[in-house]
Amino acid sequence: MKFMKLGSKPDSFQTEGDNIRYVATELTTDIIIKVGEVKFYLHKFPLLSRSARLQKLVTNTNEENNDEIHIDDIPGGPAAFEICAKFCYGITVTLNAYNVVAARCAAEYLEMYESVEKGNLIYKIEVFLNSSIFRSWKDSIIVLQTTRSLLPWSEELKVVSHCLDSIASKASIDTSKVEWSYTYNRKKLPSENGNDPQWNGVRKQQMVPKDWWVEDLCELPLDLYNRVITTIMTKGNISGAVIGEALYAYASRRLPGINKGVIEGGDITRNRLYLVTIIRLLPTEEGSVSCSFLLKLLRAATFLQCEYSEKSELVRRISQHLEEATVADLLIRCPVDETMFDVDTVQGLVEEFVSYERRAVTDSLLEDELQDIRSPRMISDSSKAKVAKLVDGYLAEVARDPNLPLSKFVVLAELVAGFPRTTHDGLYRAIDTYLKEHPGISKSERKRICRLMDCRKLSTDACMHAVQNERLPLRVVVQVLFFEQIRATTTSGGNSTPELPGSIRALLPGGSHGSSRSTTTNTEEEWDDVATTEDIKALKGELAALRLSGGDSGRGSDRNSNAEKAAASKMKVFLMSKVLSKIWSGRERNGEITSSDTSESPASTVAEETKSTPSRSRRHTVS
Repeated sequence: MKFMKLGSKPDSFQTEGDNIRYVATELTTDIIIKVGEVKFYLHKFPLLSRSARLQKLVTNTNEENNDEIHIDDIPGGPAAFEICAKFCYGITVTLNAYNVVAARCAAEYLEMYESVEKGNLIYKIEVFLNSSIFRSWKDSIIVLQTTRSLLPWSEELKVVSHCLDSIASKASIDTSKVEWSYTYNRKKLPSENGNDPQWNGVRKQQMVPKDWWVEDLCELPLDLYNRVITTIMTKGNISGAVIGEALYAYASRRLPGINKGVIEGGDITRNRLYLVTIIRLLPTEEGSVSCSFLLKLLRAATFLQCEYSEKSELVRRISQHLEEATVADLLIRCPVDETMFDVDTVQGLVEEFVSYERRAVTDSLLEDELQDIRSPRMISDSSKAKVAKLVDGYLAEVARDPNLPLSKFVVLAELVAGFPRTTHDGLYRAIDTYLKEHPGISKSERKRICRLMDCRKLSTDACMHAVQNERLPLRVVVQVLFFEQIRATTTSGGNSTPELPGSIRALLPGGSHGSSRSTTTNTEEEWDDVATTEDIKALKGELAALRLSGGDSGRGSDRNSNAEKAAASKMKVFLMSKVLSKIWSGRERNGEITSSDTSESPASTVAEETKSTPSRSRRHTVS
């Protein structure tokens, strides 16, 4: 720390109690100056020779026959006045970064100009500030902090502006010219601790990191930090990435808990002001702020219930890089107790991502006609696939919330329904979790949520789990089994199934990827029932038989056709018998069966007809 000593006489100021200061000399004091609550017993001559203001005050007191002067509004208070008084007496005083601004403001108040006396206090302090303080990195920061308590004097005397310019200039300087000390907590490089295997004994000068100044500025209060960062950005020599790193460091220091998504302690209004200021300081350069940091700010903004304008700006920026986010980043706690997580905010992010893609496509078309227009970046299929996977993982987490409405789950899933996915395993996991945590949902709701996934895009492991999942409707279990069988008989491997011919699609019950034709209302309702263990075992047994029969078909291209025909024929019989059996059992429960109806079951009748007249069985279709 830089310092300057003024005067050469020993300190003769004495203290009596807390509120009395006097000069211990042989000469009797002839003036009393009361500064605040402290009385100074001093001599007129040394004071009046340096201070034009004291000259005026003494003149006024003489006219009023009063030997006591009251000064209540001097900046810096009694401490700053004492420095000025000692300077007038020639007593040694030491100026440093902590007291120089107070002394400068007090000297201005007392009008200690060069016109009063050559080499006066104001001149000497200005020399010290310009030659030492403003040339020092850390001293400039300390001085800037002291200016807050001395406003508006420090502002009018341009001390604040000089500090801002000094700090911003040093932060913007080429790192090769940084020769002063700074605070930087980082892991040492191997060459710094002598463990570098390439180190030959000659230690090279270490490179100064671009963000060397970030941590020191975290000591500044919000208003001064805002002004410093703004000044640095105005100079234009610092990249947006470094500014973003500086804001992240400041947020971590001033908003404890922001990395956990919950602001710990402190006044809500104060924390909200910190957050809003940081958001407004975010650089606009592409990629200057990480998606993770933006999401942390969004979580904090939700927690602190900030205004819509601040949150919407964050949502807009996050959506442009949503593929970089993680599921943990999106788990934003809901400020109210309706649901555990703020699904609406995440939905807004995905909606903005989708609209950003549309805008990019539109602007790209315009750019072809107007070459001067620069469109936003196009969103690649890989980015959309990452977002789809991200949403699937997020839905799997929020599905555990027993208060999550089905509509929010479905709307969020449908936003990315058109995005490319190599597999629907993540979506299946989310749906299964929701069904597990919400066992009381209706058949129509169960059907609605299961429509979101494509059974043809489930991996083998997911299919194995699905066909044994008693939470799924029977319709879905049949679809999974059927597509798995077709995949086994028509392809040699892979994760997807080729498009099925109409004859095969007609076998499937009405659903998201089945036939559009429907049976009676009762049949549809039966298909939407939850699959029982017996149903699953029967379906698996039938399809195992189909696999064997399909394996005996022709070779080459005829083999796939014969396999489909065999699968279609036998599956048609099985599905029809299954449907009629459910209708039969339903009628029995409702008392609609007469004695003549019970002579033989519909399932056995269909099976018998199939064995004797296969041509008739082909006319039975179920959808």
